Amino acid sequence: MSGTVTNPASEAGLAYDSSRVGTLARDWLLLLKPRVISLVVFTGAAGLAMAPGPINPLVAAVSILCVCMASGAAGAINMWYDRDIDAVMKRTVTRPIPDGRIAPDAALGYGIGLSVASVILLWLATNALAAGILAFSIFFYAVIYTMWLKRSTPQNIVIGGAAGAFPPMIGWAAATGSMAIMPVVMFGIIFLWTPPHFWSLSLYACKDYGRAGIPMLPVVRGARHTRWQILWYTIILTVVSLVPSFMHLAGWLYTVVASVLGAGFILCAIGVLRDRQDANGVSLTGDGPARRSFRYSLAYLFFLFLGLLADHAFIAH
Repeated sequence: MSGTVTNPASEAGLAYDSSRVGTLARDWLLLLKPRVISLVVFTGAAGLAMAPGPINPLVAAVSILCVCMASGAAGAINMWYDRDIDAVMKRTVTRPIPDGRIAPDAALGYGIGLSVASVILLWLATNALAAGILAFSIFFYAVIYTMWLKRSTPQNIVIGGAAGAFPPMIGWAAATGSMAIMPVVMFGIIFLWTPPHFWSLSLYACKDYGRAGIPMLPVVRGARHTRWQILWYTIILTVVSLVPSFMHLAGWLYTVVASVLGAGFILCAIGVLRDRQDANGVSLTGDGPARRSFRYSLAYLFFLFLGLLADHAFIAH
């Protein structure tokens, strides 16, 4: 298959129960995509901690808060824009907007308000560079990825992966007011991690994406092509993850952690590729390997950055 996939959700009707709108604080929290925030905040804090020189604890706390606010704001705008496709996808139909618990206009105002507040606060607390990268990361996710790439190209995740890769650069810039090789390498690791992470998800959510008209790689190019892409990107990611070691930016502890985690990720990718498939590359086992690869990818990024921090704290310095 090739070309742009039509979006049947674009004409989906969404009903809102005014008696339920805004009645639960939990719904406003869910609008921020808290699961996504946790990893974004952790990688942003890692960039902050890896930066040279001391940083005021209050400034560090405000910086992390701003990254948290910005990530949530982008998530809220994403949910506002994607409310039509969320309404026809099984895994998203219960989100606050398609389920009628929060009105779209309120969600948009919420996201924009948090975006502006996070950028201004970071600018006042740190510097213009950090605030500028933060602002661009919100714009990249909410506009470039959500409004343009997601519905127009199967490369949406590849290019859009940059949106979630900015936090280490933001943290570093907040601490130093400048940029260096290390935060760029951290950006590159997250950027390359995103495709195999989301493509594993898209393999077992392929019908959902197809129903919503989202041109994810398995929908447009097929499951077999996606499986190979997961493997190639995982291999490239493993090599790039060792760049800090090659450039003497990290010590032996990180090298061991990155090597072991990378080997595990490659084994998961091989498992996805070798999963029993029909003639179209669709799993005959319920996509168990793809689900395991997706879960492993979450642990991979967390422990990789944890290893980098441990190496920085106890080995390299």
